[in-house]
Amino acid sequence: MQSVNVTIENEVKNYPYGTTYNEIVKDISKNRPYKILAVKINNELTPLSMKCTHDCNIKLVDVMDPDGYKMYQAALKFIFITAVKEVNQQAKIIFEHSVPKGMLAKVENVLIEKLDVSKIKGKMASIIAEDLKFEKLNIYKNEAIKYYKTHGDDEKAKNIYNKSYDIVNLYRLKDELDYFYTELPYSTNAIDKFDIKYLDNNYFVLLCPSKRTNGQIPEYVHYQNIIDSFLQGKDWLSKMGCPYLSDINSLISNGQIKDFIDACELTFNENIHECAKTIMENDEIKIVLIAGPSSSGKTTTCKRLSSYLKAQGYDPIQISTDDYFVDKEKTPKNDKGEYDFECLRAIKLEEFNSDLNDLINGLEIRLPIYNFSEGKGIRSNKKIKLKDNSIILIEGLHCLNDDLTPNIDNRYKYKIYLSPFIPLNIDPHNYISTIDLRLIRRILRDFRTRSVSVSNTIKSWQSVRDGEEKYIFPYIHQADVIVNTALPYELNVLKVFVEPLLYSVTYDSEYYSEARRLIEFLKRFYPVTSEYVSSSSILREFIGWKGDF
Repeated sequence: MQSVNVTIENEVKNYPYGTTYNEIVKDISKNRPYKILAVKINNELTPLSMKCTHDCNIKLVDVMDPDGYKMYQAALKFIFITAVKEVNQQAKIIFEHSVPKGMLAKVENVLIEKLDVSKIKGKMASIIAEDLKFEKLNIYKNEAIKYYKTHGDDEKAKNIYNKSYDIVNLYRLKDELDYFYTELPYSTNAIDKFDIKYLDNNYFVLLCPSKRTNGQIPEYVHYQNIIDSFLQGKDWLSKMGCPYLSDINSLISNGQIKDFIDACELTFNENIHECAKTIMENDEIKIVLIAGPSSSGKTTTCKRLSSYLKAQGYDPIQISTDDYFVDKEKTPKNDKGEYDFECLRAIKLEEFNSDLNDLINGLEIRLPIYNFSEGKGIRSNKKIKLKDNSIILIEGLHCLNDDLTPNIDNRYKYKIYLSPFIPLNIDPHNYISTIDLRLIRRILRDFRTRSVSVSNTIKSWQSVRDGEEKYIFPYIHQADVIVNTALPYELNVLKVFVEPLLYSVTYDSEYYSEARRLIEFLKRFYPVTSEYVSSSSILREFIGWKGDF
């Protein structure tokens, strides 16, 4: 019988031709700390149901891998949907959005009593214990559309209609058919750790392990201000008649997208105006601190707020903590020996606070400027000095942390937290990840302004995310206001710029599967020309001006 050689972690094993990767994984994965969810062959994610038909070198994928984490999340969602339907067949489940370390879901059409939560959790545990296979099906496109229309899920039917293939892939678990824009594990038994929290009003949070939680179930921390910000955006989209991506795509195909873009920009401007109004009504506020994770739009928001204040007779002075970065070779390193650009010590804190104190004491200073291409900072020729009507606007990663400005009394500070909580859903079971949106923004900005390749941006992304978990999220509660910087139409614009860059990542790169995942994700967004994007839009921070690309 013909056989194949499989290399796993420098060990070569021989298997009969056509052995499934699931059988191979069972053979070699004993005593491993995490369940194997898939394998990567030539850096391409491959489900365990596939058969091995040639000699290959495989990498094992578990929940600690970014691709594995997305698979784990999708499988947990499918199990939750199936369990809820078994408790009450009339239930409609909507996955609203991500929350720190979890996924926010709402159950509609039925009233979930607190007693039912234990039933749902018990059903989920039972489905996992049964080790049920996530059965991957190849279904004719027309049949899939008919199925979802029959089951009252028009959004999924619309999404499948827009696919260019005659055959579509769906997964079956018990009586449910679904898809989640990622491969699923071989069976439910792969989901060995999870928790669900009931919030109120039929809202749940699903929790699962990740690399950032060391493979353990995270403790749920409730951020009502984040949830409120997202739900406000969702309510606005519903009033506009555009709760789903298919609605945005329809506006594009019907030539009506410009009016929607203008409405999105106006709404964002109104949110910034409300912040300016609050600042102007409080005479004690002298320093505005604007924080947010990477690619949340801190620079543009700071400029926009500055414009509002200037129009009302104030003298806003803008300072970016990024300009106080230490020279690259002096950047602290993490426990892996890699530069930790996210930590507070990556900033020249003494110099930053010295400049701040000089300004407050009426002295004139020259602001620094950091050259990211060279990894060095210099003092610019720009001189600033406070006036009686001056307000200092500081933007940066650590602005919610009082250790950045330890000598300033909190009553003089106004703290703003930014993040693009995009409220647009692809369909009831698939939301648009804030993390994916920020990564796409960052890929564009890094390439355009810092000469960083797509692969290097993706490579550093996990470190960036780890830094956010350590240095931003613990301080969100200290924010005076949350500002949602997502524009519901923006991925339709970003797609035009980022797709060519993503295609530059070749299969020999370990980041190939992530680049291909983003390409597949963007395929469902109709493109929109950047000519419709105003010169003052927050998107300009990432796509730049005409001729920048």
